[in-house]
Amino acid sequence: MASTLPDHPQSDSPAGPPAQQAPPSSPSSPSSPSSPPLASPSEQERSGRVEVHGIDHIPEGERRGRARELFSVWAAANVNYLNLVVGGALVLTGLGLWQAFAVVVVGNLFWLSTGLLAVSGPAAGAPSEVITRAMYGVRGNRVNNAVTGWMISVCYFALNLAAAAVAAFSLAEQVGITPNTPIKIVIVIAIVVVTLTISVYGHAMIVRLYLPITLALAAAFAVVGYAILRHADFGWSQPEPLTGGGLWAAVLAGITLIASGPLSYTTSADFSRYLPATTSPRAVLGWTALGGFLPSVVVGGLGVLGASAVDMADPQAALQKILPGWFNPVFLLSLVVGTIAVNALTAYSAGLALQAVGIRIRRTLSVLVDGTVAVALTLYALLVSNFLVTVSNVLQLTVVLLGPSTAIYATDILLRRNHYDGRALTDETPGSSPFWYRAGINPAGALALAAGVVTSALCVDTLYTGPVAALTGVDLALPVGIVVAAAVYALLMRRAEGVSAISCKCLGVIGC
Repeated sequence: MASTLPDHPQSDSPAGPPAQQAPPSSPSSPSSPSSPPLASPSEQERSGRVEVHGIDHIPEGERRGRARELFSVWAAANVNYLNLVVGGALVLTGLGLWQAFAVVVVGNLFWLSTGLLAVSGPAAGAPSEVITRAMYGVRGNRVNNAVTGWMISVCYFALNLAAAAVAAFSLAEQVGITPNTPIKIVIVIAIVVVTLTISVYGHAMIVRLYLPITLALAAAFAVVGYAILRHADFGWSQPEPLTGGGLWAAVLAGITLIASGPLSYTTSADFSRYLPATTSPRAVLGWTALGGFLPSVVVGGLGVLGASAVDMADPQAALQKILPGWFNPVFLLSLVVGTIAVNALTAYSAGLALQAVGIRIRRTLSVLVDGTVAVALTLYALLVSNFLVTVSNVLQLTVVLLGPSTAIYATDILLRRNHYDGRALTDETPGSSPFWYRAGINPAGALALAAGVVTSALCVDTLYTGPVAALTGVDLALPVGIVVAAAVYALLMRRAEGVSAISCKCLGVIGC
């Protein structure tokens, strides 16, 4: 079974017959997880070269690294301004300090789901955009990638880029440059060039750069944290504390807001797929989850405390009042760098999603396409209209889709005991692919996603109030969508005709 279709440029290798690949190691291989195969000198240096792989299978001979490297990848993306803002926003909704702290911790526990999805990367040697063929079928997965993989990623890219641009405009003013329209365009393009350069060079560049980025951002936010702690009022309380239904509504809304962060990373296997197949799944889950959870809780907690000292309705301006004067430019620069770290991961995965949709395009070019679209949206928003406000409102509803899709992915990993045949997943041949199911669609995945999204939409209370939310007074979209999608998928997969034969042959479903 071929690992890639000959006429499908899923990697960035030159056109022609694919090179012979080493056979994948079995998950039960006796090789020690603590002794991954050594990379050749050319492999060790590849962080200085453009990544050649796209959505094709990564041969075991090209796997390298250790699970702990994932910590800095996710930490760099979460030592950021957004977590600070969200922490302060929780207090603005009416929660007390300790209530807001609890919400920050509980909401960020969803990083465990991001970690769980990441364990499928080393098992399959493939990115999330390909692994999800097991859930939705070859054709169904193209639709899944078009929406949850590409469209949502590009929108997030544009929103983050707009936030970075605003900080960069302020930085330009502080150094004596008036940010008129031409200057604004240059600034936006400069930020995007740096971001896309990281994404184009790819996985090895991300792994190498994100440790120093994490350390630099941690140092910057340590100064911010010191300033906040000096001015924070630990005994502060709301003038009119929330009680009863109003309190629960605010708590659940806050958890949903924070959980939308880790839930947006359904592509965590993209960054773990280069690890050897023998890498401990617990280590992959743990380092991924910790990399997202720890900085998100610490920075979010600082945002909560900040609300007791300054008006977090305009945090950038308010925090500059309590920060040392010399540090203001450093603070603004850290906001830009943090956003670049987030968007480089987003653009990388969006590029893979564009390939997985079925568009025959190299990964490097797909990343540039994503960046171009995001730049167009951002410039239009900043210079012409409030388009990103509309997009931001729409993205508040993404939890309706991302909650169920994450639940289906996680359930599939548990049902299959994380046994995935990476080469079989790359086979898109109609009728003969193990993941063709019925006309290229897995009914279990499609129906489970539909059931989860519909029930979640009935419970939402964000841009509109669903009938269930109207009756209960709280937004139950996240828990209901997750539970329904997971339950329906598990039930249908176990009852599906022939699922045992398919699973035992390729994937090792429980009960085989």
